[in-house]
Amino acid sequence: MLASIYAAAASARRAYYREPGRQRRLRRPVISVGNLRVGGTGKTPAVAHVARILLELGERPAILSRGYGRRSAPDGVVVVSDGARICADLDRSGDEPLMLARTVEGARVLVSADRHLAGCLAESHLDATVHVLDDGFQHLTLARGTDLLIVGEEDIAEARTLPAGRLRESLSAASCAHAILVPSGTSGQTCAVAASLGADTAFELVRVPGEPLRLDLLGSSAPARTSTPVLAAAGVARPERFFEELRSAGWDVKKTVTFPDHHRYSRADAATLADTARAAGARAIVTTEKDLVRLLPFRPLALPLIWLPLTVRIEPAPAFREWLAGRLAAERQSGPEVPA
Repeated sequence: MLASIYAAAASARRAYYREPGRQRRLRRPVISVGNLRVGGTGKTPAVAHVARILLELGERPAILSRGYGRRSAPDGVVVVSDGARICADLDRSGDEPLMLARTVEGARVLVSADRHLAGCLAESHLDATVHVLDDGFQHLTLARGTDLLIVGEEDIAEARTLPAGRLRESLSAASCAHAILVPSGTSGQTCAVAASLGADTAFELVRVPGEPLRLDLLGSSAPARTSTPVLAAAGVARPERFFEELRSAGWDVKKTVTFPDHHRYSRADAATLADTARAAGARAIVTTEKDLVRLLPFRPLALPLIWLPLTVRIEPAPAFREWLAGRLAAERQSGPEVPA
């Protein structure tokens, strides 16, 4: 019953913002990357991948985020990166925006509850030519020209909205997306999900675990070996997937420790992790890239800290790149830019 009420309210909200004049507009094109499920679908790596493609196309992308989990949320806009340097710390940026600023060189990264305001600043002061709206499918107050929606097989199988399930909106909302991104291992899975949603355009979202890196005392990184006995720690939405990937890659995982998503580590947490690792016979701690930015303030840790970069690619890559470039060109040719 509650799930039905929630789904109806979400549908009514979406219909409200479809009315002319309900949404605010930026002068430059806006690409939204979002999902239906709460947490753990690969939105942030997908945002990074899209931003890198835009950079390759000669664009100057601005990533607009709400900065979930920030300890300090001042009024206005926090510039996490101006495209050349990092300008804000973890408390003011949040873990995912800071991670994006560290990993997508050349992208502007801005955080604000008012993403229209953030976009205006990016255009007027940081020379942004296009915006990438992080976790933007439900952020309906801001108009966008391209909606990329991540939908997996498990979303189709569950098909229940909050609070009974994990979906923010019913599956019918997928019809509002311009393309579906399907986390999968085969093109057949992608086609099956797209067919079940009635989607005309779909691409495969492929996870690509990077080479493990070890954080040294100066904060730079060096290659790490998978043969090292480790304690695996993760404060992300789906830590079990990270642990499974470690074991599949041949890591000697002595023990696992989980924290809530976006957990803000303390110095005591860092010390406890080292003690727990030693007790389990581990000689290092391995964690995710998102956890890394939350552990950096406590370096050097008592044990070596290893982290695994995670990227995604959207396949088929040439087709997606051409499709995205075509959407931007069509949007720019459709009429004059909207005044700020």
